[in-house]
Order: sequence, then structure tokens, then C-alpha cells
Amino acid sequence: MIICKSNAEIEIMREAGRLVALTHKELQKAIRPGITTGELDAIAETFIRKHGAKPSFKGYGGFAGSICTSVNEELVHGIPGNRKLNEGDIISLDIGAEVDGYHGDSAWTYGVGQISQENQHLLDITEKSLYEGLALAKPNARLTDISHAIQVCVEEAGYSIVREYVGHGIGRDLHEDPQIPNFGPPGRGPRLKVGMVLAIEPMVNAGKRYVRTLADNWTVVTVDGSMCAHFEHTIAITEDGYEILTKE
Repeated sequence: MIICKSNAEIEIMREAGRLVALTHKELQKAIRPGITTGELDAIAETFIRKHGAKPSFKGYGGFAGSICTSVNEELVHGIPGNRKLNEGDIISLDIGAEVDGYHGDSAWTYGVGQISQENQHLLDITEKSLYEGLALAKPNARLTDISHAIQVCVEEAGYSIVREYVGHGIGRDLHEDPQIPNFGPPGRGPRLKVGMVLAIEPMVNAGKRYVRTLADNWTVVTVDGSMCAHFEHTIAITEDGYEILTKE
């Protein structure tokens, strides 16, 4: 069941999203060669709690970290720990914050120091695909209009869309209906309505689309070892389109 949010609920989610955006900004300043993913996690948790909120991912399904830290060939759900970042790495930071029982959720992929042109292009296209999808987010549009726009952008650039992981509704629960694939034909799925709040999140591999989960039962990596990127915003459907909630 898709739950449309009231204006009062969206106002709370706007605050949760703003805090997620501010946490990204705080971590972006800290990303450098030599820092560990665990240190980034500690910065994020301290920052979120300092603002009177809770890290959405802490303990979620048994997840150990406050954020997901996925490096290079790691696509999503990387567990923060002792891994040190190196010059030229890319790292996806997936951050959630809970404010008054409602969640905000956003992921972004960053370069560590100077990165290759190839990796920068991957990041640019993945971010572009997010906004190409968002451009189709408006009342009465079909859900898969977003999906199709993302897929076309990614595949025209020669990259692959991951099938196993998708976007989602969000609110009091971190993951709500509907599921939002990043691929597929347009014109299908439910019609978008004012008050829907959705996490749109293209996940893109530089190589083939196939992924697997490591022995830790969390970290998802590309099967062929290729680089990958992940960009995500939480949005609310408005009368004239959409509003990004995960922004300052």
C-alpha cells in the first residue's frame, strides 16, 4: 500500500532530509586519503545525534554502522570499518536520518583526492540519470516513466543498471511501497499522486550489471570487479512536479 503524506508529515521529512544533506556536506569535507570508513561513520553518527535525530541505518536489520560506506567495486551496503581510503578511490555514502519518527535517505558517490576521468564520467552519468528520472516525477505520471528515463540515460552512456536493488517509498518506515526499479518500459505501475514520498536511487556499474553479496551478508559488489556508483534523493510529489527533500 502506498501511503501519501500530509503537509505536516512532509514538513517533518523535509527536516530529516535537510539533516541528511548536511551530514553529506560534513562527510564530504572529511573524505581524504588515509581516513577509514569507520571514521566517516563516527563523524556521521555524532553529527546526526548532535542535531537530535537518529541514524536510520543503525541496527536496521542488524546493520552495524550508522551509514553505508561502499568503496570502488562495492555498490551498496558497505559496512564501515578499518578500510582506509586511497587516492583515486570512489566511495558511495548512503545516509539516513530519523526525525520525529520519519526518515530521510540520500546516497552520493564521491572521489577521493584526484580520480580518473573514467571514474568521474561514471559519477557524472549516474548523477545525471537521477535527475533525468526526477524530471518525470509529477502527478498522474506512471511510476516506470522515472525508471525508463534512468535506464535510457545510463545505457546510452555504455553503462549497466543493476536490477536487484531498487528505489522505494519512504516515511515512518525506511522502506515502504512502492518499489521503484531503475529500468523497464515507461507507462506502467501506479500513477504518481501529490503526497507520495519516494527515494529514487540509480545504481550503475561501469561493467556488466551483475552483482553478488559478500560473506558478511551485507556488502554488495560487482561480479566483474568493475567500478560502480550510487546516487539517491528523497522527493515528495507536489501539485506541479516534485520537491527534493534531501537538500539544505
